[in-house]
Amino acid sequence: MKITANGIGMHYTLEGAEGAPVITLSHSLSTDLTMWKPQMKVLLRSYRVLRYDTRGHGGTDAPEGPYTLEKLAEDVRALLRALGIPKTHFMGISMGGMIGQVLALQAPELLRSLILCDTTSEIPEDAGPVWDDRIRTAETQGMEAHVSATIERWFTPGFQRDRPEVIAEVSAMISATKPKGYIGCAHAIRHLNVTDRLSRIRVPTLIIVGEDDPGTPVSASRTIHEKIDGSELVILKSASHLSNIEQAEAFNRSVSSFLDRIERKM
Repeated sequence: MKITANGIGMHYTLEGAEGAPVITLSHSLSTDLTMWKPQMKVLLRSYRVLRYDTRGHGGTDAPEGPYTLEKLAEDVRALLRALGIPKTHFMGISMGGMIGQVLALQAPELLRSLILCDTTSEIPEDAGPVWDDRIRTAETQGMEAHVSATIERWFTPGFQRDRPEVIAEVSAMISATKPKGYIGCAHAIRHLNVTDRLSRIRVPTLIIVGEDDPGTPVSASRTIHEKIDGSELVILKSASHLSNIEQAEAFNRSVSSFLDRIERKM
């Protein structure tokens, strides 16, 4: 389905029993809402699940950039408003986790809880040239040129070898991403720096990270954990950046346990 929110057409799906608590899922850079497929069966048992394509990705419009994380968080606020959802659990992975942090700082009243997966709160200065190079590659060669290196960062070698059908599916998502959308969002990520503000986040927070994640390593999740009072940290073994896919069963157990505990307190 598609709806106009924050001045753009946003593609989303909303599934599950009406009246159930809502959880909103926000995907990584250069994927789309289908990357959450391994979580859907478990979440739909107890929750109404809102998935959406981030600005510039999937079926959502890709206006001229650059974008900011504040703009991407405002997209979420506008989508929730347009759908009449006053409060939601929010789970974001990688870029989605960055959006979640900004959303929790901008509009904590919207959140029942926050789940931050394989993400970071700050892009160090020395990583700036890496992002400049990724942007330049998308501008000059298109998204196909990003596939191989991205897969190497996102999955362990063993998973790449054993699950070629999943690798093919994720590779197709990367290739299908609009270069304009990738570039706009990459600019937003490049300027991320919210570490010093994270102590203001008071909503219940779970942090999940793959033990072998090279892009947003365990140390980045530990920093977030230390800054957000009362947060929980789960480190998944044998998982790289897309831990929700590579270790779906362990990921789902951690998420379900956390959400169920939060709901029992409400």
